[in-house]
Amino acid sequence: MQNIQSQCRQSGYDKAYNRQNKHSMDDNKPDTLLTELTAHLVNVANNRDKSAYAELFSYFAPKILNFGNQKLASQGLAMDLVQETMTTVWTKAHLFDADKGAITTWVFTIMRNRCFDMLRKVQHNKEDTFGDDIWPVFETPEATEHEDHILTAKLLKHVDALPPLQRQVVKGIYLQELSQQELSSKLSVPLGTIKSRLRLGLVKLRSILEKHYD
Repeated sequence: MQNIQSQCRQSGYDKAYNRQNKHSMDDNKPDTLLTELTAHLVNVANNRDKSAYAELFSYFAPKILNFGNQKLASQGLAMDLVQETMTTVWTKAHLFDADKGAITTWVFTIMRNRCFDMLRKVQHNKEDTFGDDIWPVFETPEATEHEDHILTAKLLKHVDALPPLQRQVVKGIYLQELSQQELSSKLSVPLGTIKSRLRLGLVKLRSILEKHYD
């Protein structure tokens, strides 16, 4: 599949960019164009026809790339969106049903779903770095032992206000100094669950800290 896409990218992008502005991203395409695109997709579904796939790639890739650049604000992510969308077109071409909608609707629905997943992953990664930003507030090296004691007491009070499952994870990570993997093993829950509970707990702590210490 990667070989097919790499072959299509060089020739497909070059040809497609020359016609990129000739068509808009909607279903109001000339009937002949929709018929041709549908025929290519059927050929991919039934015969795994690489030349038919190249035609689809040539038509859809620049539109997906343009959409990705607008929504993802990253050339790299936009290229990933092209690859993921067109890979799905190749692998799931047999699922297309012309009676339920135009091929453009089908492909662009795949594109939007993939884009949504990518945006969600980007947001997830941003939230994963949140813990490193908030906890140094309680680790100021200039603080005296007395000040440390006061801050620790305040911290524990706020942590105890969290829901039990979130409190358990936050205490395990930051007070017991366990790694996420160690805590996952200790509690016999998936690592993803640990990450999720930690993220939710830190978000709630941040709102509390902003309220009390701003």
